This record gives sequence, C-alpha cells and structure tokens, in this order.
Amino acid sequence: MKILFGVQGTGNGHISRSRELVRKLKENGHDVAVIISGRKEEELKEIGIFEPYRVMKGLTLVTYKGRMNYMETMFQLDLARLMSDVLMLDTSGIDLIITDFEPITSMAARIKNIPCMGFGHQYAFRYNIPFARGSIFEKYTLLNFAPARYNAGLHWSHFNQPIFPPVIPEMLYVSQKREVDSRKLLVYLPFEEVEDVAAFVRPFGNYQFCIYGKVKENLDEGHLHFRSYSREGFLNDLTECNGVVCNAGFELPGEALHLGKKLLLRPLDGQIEQESNALAMEELQYGMAMHSLDPDLLASWLELPGREPLNYSRTVDFIAEWIGSGDWEGLSRYTEAAWKATF
Repeated sequence: MKILFGVQGTGNGHISRSRELVRKLKENGHDVAVIISGRKEEELKEIGIFEPYRVMKGLTLVTYKGRMNYMETMFQLDLARLMSDVLMLDTSGIDLIITDFEPITSMAARIKNIPCMGFGHQYAFRYNIPFARGSIFEKYTLLNFAPARYNAGLHWSHFNQPIFPPVIPEMLYVSQKREVDSRKLLVYLPFEEVEDVAAFVRPFGNYQFCIYGKVKENLDEGHLHFRSYSREGFLNDLTECNGVVCNAGFELPGEALHLGKKLLLRPLDGQIEQESNALAMEELQYGMAMHSLDPDLLASWLELPGREPLNYSRTVDFIAEWIGSGDWEGLSRYTEAAWKATF
C-alpha cells in the first residue's frame, strides 16, 4: 500500500509515536512517504526513519511561560501558504493518508477524496473519555484541527471505548531492567522558561533533577543537571529515574506509566487537551497534577512511593495490522486485542 503520512512537528510526542508506526509500516512492506509540518527543519532531530520526507510550514501553536498565546498564534497563521501547500501536494497513487494531527495531509485527503486515518491521542477525544471544560472554540479546534474519517485514538486507559493503548518506543521494551535511582527525577517542562524550572526544583537538594529544555549545552550545577534533547539520553534518564515532572501531554506520561514511574503533571494553561489529560490522570489515580509550579505540591509528591509498571502492549503492531487489513470499519477488534495483550 502506498501511504502518505503527516506528522505534526510541534513538540516531540507526535514525532516519537509516528516514528514507531512508520517503522512498523515499512517493515510490513508498505511504501511510506512523510510530511512534517509546524516546526523548522533545523529544529527537528533524529528523523531519519521518516525518509523520504518533506518539511512544510503548516500550522503551529505559540506558547509563553506555560500559557497558550492565542494572539501570537493568530498573527503567525499563513492561511494562503497553507492552502497553496495543500493544493500543490502530490498525492498521485496514494492509497491512504495517515495524519498525526497534521493539517496539510488532513485537508488534502478531504479535498482530493483520499481515505484518511487519524493516528494519535487527539483522536481519542471523539469518544467518551475525560474532557475538561473549555470554550467552544477550544473544543472545536481540538476536534477539527486535522480531522480524519477513521480514527486510531490513543489513551492511557480504554475507558470502555475503541481506542488503543499508548505507543511506547521499542527501546523501552528492552531496557526495563536498568537499575532505578530512587533520588533521580526527570523534568521536562518545555513550555516553561528553563530559569523558572530551575528555581522551582533547586530547594530540593536531596534529589537529582535531570532538566531537559532549551539549553545550548549540557551543564551540571550541583543537583541540577541541564540537558539538551537527545532521544537516547532522554530515554536512558527516563528508565533510570524514579519519577517524572512534565507537562500534561500524552506520550511522555504514557512511557512513564509503562515503566512504572510516578508522575506530576503541569498542564499547559488554555490548552484543553492537556487540561483533559490532567483530569484523566487524576481520575485514573495514576498521578498528580499542578496548575502552577507549586513547590509545596512538589514536596508532597516527592515523598510518594513509586508505582507498578502498566506494561503496555506493542500498540503499533495492532494498528499496523488494522491498516494492512483494509477493514477500517472493524476498529474494535484490534483495540480489544491490543488491551488484552497489556498487563
């Protein structure tokens, strides 16, 4: 099957899970070309598995100090460029378009009448799962930013809905035996300023904090260890740590739950997906959430014990099988099999 795969480049979560599915689809013999949008090409790292790929402008969301900046987001929109990219996109011979919340490929599928499959956490919100209160605009944007006819939604629990478990990097299935350091914490808050994050964790000198963010080079300052993003280094620190402090995105918390790490989430203000994720995390009793960098809450969380790993199944195996079957209306058969292989 000839597949065009769209990846939302904003953040590393979309890239991480799409990398795993693209790899599996290629292993299964499909011809996969990739479009990445929403991020400058020089900011993308470790995307060789996507070859052949193109980087396009697309749409992205602007944040500042942990909050959505809707005004700046509106100013940076280039709708004329977006429509030009959609109309000029070569889709000749394409059998299926898969979009991981990527708008160019989603729009091209609708305009050119090509079957389209949504892959990712955002597509789980089309089912009955925890959904935070928000404006009509926020909910509309989440559900219509990159819609698809068929939906491979992902979540930490199935909520009795036809959704898949999280996609876990293959490396984490083979590295779970690494020794855990009970005093080591992984901190990844990319929407906060690095200086604010450092001030937040600095008082807790009995712990070692690996802080990933926009730093020019790796730097150690006592118990604070600043790291620029490296996929291998990040996953190694994730495997060895006892807990994770991160935004309420989807991919990293799912990886932490898979490995059995305690979680403290900081949802991005004004981002309904992250606020919904924080709500789900607390409803499932899988972790805690904070709505500001709250040192008192951090102190309480640090005293909590670790948790048992959830050991999610190899989700991409089931999604790839569903894609290859052509039975795209028969989604529940594959989601149920994926959850039965978990735990």
